[in-house]
Amino acid sequence: MKKFFAVLFIAVVMCLALAGCNNGRTEQPPNNNNEEITEMYLTINENKVKVTLAENSAVDALVEILKNGDIVYTADDYGGFEKVGALGHTLPTSNSQITTEAGDVILYSGNQIVIFYGSNSWSYTRLGKIEGYSVSDLRDFLAAGQGSVQVTISLN
Repeated sequence: MKKFFAVLFIAVVMCLALAGCNNGRTEQPPNNNNEEITEMYLTINENKVKVTLAENSAVDALVEILKNGDIVYTADDYGGFEKVGALGHTLPTSNSQITTEAGDVILYSGNQIVIFYGSNSWSYTRLGKIEGYSVSDLRDFLAAGQGSVQVTISLN
């Protein structure tokens, strides 16, 4: 009988020891947050367009912010070729001399988003591109020349 209780005691101790080996952690399902995000969306006046994202640290930082919710800001016409507005966040820059074209989505000064409906040459960080729209369609979408618009940036 002593041998039975000794074996039972050892079995219980081993079970308790093994149970403590997980340090209180529970199994987590695989994390799908490593999925590469290659697009975001801009919404103005209930119209939504897709932006194909560039690959740089500014985009990575912007995507991380957008994972926590949409960004809404006010954009104004500037120079007759762009809508620009304060992002409300500062992103890392990797500026290079760029000649923009209609549909380019650009980071300026690390904290402003510029959406082009015309062209300009300057040192910018590219965020992405609206593709598949004519210049006329982009001007309509952006309400070019018509004053301020509210822009929503989202991942869906």
